Formats: sequence, C-alpha cells, structure tokens
Amino acid sequence: MADQHTFRARRVFLIASSLAVAATLSSCASILGPREVDLPLSKLQASLDRRFPMDNRLLELFDLRLSRPQLSVLPGDRVALSMDASVAQSFLRNPLSGSLAFSGRLYVDQAKNGVYLAEPRLERFAISGLDESVSRQLSRAANGLLDQAILDIPVYSFRMDELRYAGVQYVPTRIATTATGLRVSLEPAPRP
Repeated sequence: MADQHTFRARRVFLIASSLAVAATLSSCASILGPREVDLPLSKLQASLDRRFPMDNRLLELFDLRLSRPQLSVLPGDRVALSMDASVAQSFLRNPLSGSLAFSGRLYVDQAKNGVYLAEPRLERFAISGLDESVSRQLSRAANGLLDQAILDIPVYSFRMDELRYAGVQYVPTRIATTATGLRVSLEPAPRP
C-alpha cells in the first residue's frame, strides 16, 4: 500500500513539474519582452549593393541604368540614397552619365520582414550632355520611377534566424535612425 501511495505521489509530482515547466517555457516571450537591434550602415550598404545595378525604361525612349548606390542616414528617421545613373537611347552613340539622389522615410514591413523606403523625394537628377528641357522631362519620369521601382527594394531584409532569440520568434515593429545606422525594435510575435 505504501508503494502504491509513493508511486501515486511521484506521478502527481511529475505531472505538476511538467506543467510548471511548460507554463514557464510558454511565458518566455513575455519574460524576454521587446528588444532592440542595431544595424550598422555597412550592413545596410551591403544589402543594397546586392540589388544593383538596376535597369529601367523612362518615357518609353530612354534606358536608365542605376548603379553604385550610396546610403546615408539623415535626421528625422530618413535616409538618403545617391547613385550613378547612365542614360542610353538608340540615337545616342554613347550612354550619357550622371547621378541621381533621393531621400525617404523608413518603415518596417512586418509581412516581408524588411525595412523599406516610403515618401521618396527626388533631390537631384543630373545627366551631363542633355538639353535642359529633356533633362526636366527625365527628372519627372525619374520621380515616377521612384514611386514604382525603388519603393519595392528593401533597404534591409531580415533573415528568420535574425528574428529568433532564446527560442522566441520576434517581429520588427519600429525603426529609428542613429548616427551609425538604424535601430530596429523587435517584439515577440503573437502566437497563432
């Protein structure tokens, strides 16, 4: 009888211990809470470098090639992006070269686990050797290009392992610029 009582007590203890461990593990996300991750400018630059050069068509006449992007951080959670630009057309013997620069506000797209650019503003579009009226038309077309193509390019994409810490899955929620890059706030992902 004593053995049966000891066996039952041991069984109750094991079940209670298992439940306590399970409850502790399931509450890890709330214990760990939000975190912040700093992304240095060099890591962001490397991410952008892999996505260029980029070829686009402007005004159905000109082929625009964007290359060598250079990212910089601006105050107010904005970034600036400048790059080399070359314009080619069948009636031009040699492509014309110049530069393009724009700025924008950063935001986090949780569905894509990435940092993207919003509200782009063309700061400079200069191509040497173009007539001023053609240059203005190309500037307007380049501004439209920003709204279409550039907004689809992530400034940074998180890998799934970067969003996992101590067995807890995180999602990016907020972003802020720092003097040396970006600071991304991460929060535990809601359980399905």
